Amino acid sequence: MSDRLTDLKLADFLDRLASDSPTPGGGSASALAGALACALVEMVARLTLGRERYAAAETEMAEVLSRAGAVRRELADLIDRDARAFEAVMAAYRLPRGTEDEKNTRRAAIEEATKEAARVPLRVTELACEVLSLARTAAERGNPNAVTDAGVAGHLALTAAEGAALNVRINLAGLKDDSYRAETERRVEDHLGRARDAARDIASVVRQRTG
Repeated sequence: MSDRLTDLKLADFLDRLASDSPTPGGGSASALAGALACALVEMVARLTLGRERYAAAETEMAEVLSRAGAVRRELADLIDRDARAFEAVMAAYRLPRGTEDEKNTRRAAIEEATKEAARVPLRVTELACEVLSLARTAAERGNPNAVTDAGVAGHLALTAAEGAALNVRINLAGLKDDSYRAETERRVEDHLGRARDAARDIASVVRQRTG
């Protein structure tokens, strides 16, 4: 079986997620939700491009397609990065602590590994906001026959943001760096506010275009 989560078949990934191993976990699942949202946005864009009826949205949807693909690739990478970051935290906790120097080295390693374990899902929350923006454009300007797919993308991207935020916060709780913790919490709140606003907008557009 591949060591890279994104190289696994979906069934294998789900089996690993369901196992008693702590990785992959909720952070990887959140990144996957965001990547799935991107893929749906790309689908809506492709179902719009090249169709005379939607020619007015051609340039805009081409940009959506390009950016959604780039974000999807980064989120796919974050599926693996989240698992590696948590494994690094566990490795730091296993460092020796027999002497005072070893204790200091271990504390510093735990702090840095925990910061990285917070940075990865923080990036997921940031990217989820971008996915929601793209999904909103796809819902508003894309092929109306695929508007519900843009709606599903909105739900998945919001799940990615909220799930990743949980993982940020559980890591922040273990940090000694108060200023880092406060700034990261501020950013999480900003991302969640933007994500929830965009998700409401998408839901409204979907209702209008399917009503």
